[in-house]
Amino acid sequence: MEEEIKQDNVQQAEAQAEEIIKEDIQENIESEAKTDEGNVKTEKGFLGKKKKNSEIEKLQKKIDELTNENKEQTDKYARLAAEYDNYRKRTAKEIDMRYSDAKADVWRNIISIVDDFERVIKTDIPTECQNYKEGVNLIYKKLTEMMTAAGIEEIKALNEQFDPELHNAVMHVESEEAGENEIVEVFMKGYKLGDKVIRFSMVKVAN
Repeated sequence: MEEEIKQDNVQQAEAQAEEIIKEDIQENIESEAKTDEGNVKTEKGFLGKKKKNSEIEKLQKKIDELTNENKEQTDKYARLAAEYDNYRKRTAKEIDMRYSDAKADVWRNIISIVDDFERVIKTDIPTECQNYKEGVNLIYKKLTEMMTAAGIEEIKALNEQFDPELHNAVMHVESEEAGENEIVEVFMKGYKLGDKVIRFSMVKVAN
């Protein structure tokens, strides 16, 4: 009887030990499973973060490329606009110069006609031709008015200081009454259009 009781106690103890071992094994398995799951989640989170950073880097790179491209296009447009503005100004200046040259050429020919009218006006004529002289004076007046309206100016010469940019000295004379390089006589009037000389004044210079 005692042997049977001992045998039962041994079997119970073995069963309890086996149950404890099973529980320990199960706990170890669950623990390892949780650890593996945590590692997987951690790895997934790391990979997701890495992928997100990679996409951000790509977007930033694209933004930088577009920014540089926009800057290049802006600089290119600014240079093109500056070149066009210079071209426009240069062309306008050339057109103005051509117009001014053509205008000067036309008036240069007309001035010679004005000289003829002035010679006629200074000429003494018979009394019976006074009406003719008045007609010449009228035409001469209209011509000079047209010259003034067109911007044609007579170059000041008589009693002025000689200026090679405006005057052409064809004679020199010694004079105690006149100053140094003073113009004492005008042989032919000079004219200018703005700053452009159409015809130099032909003058006599003293001293």
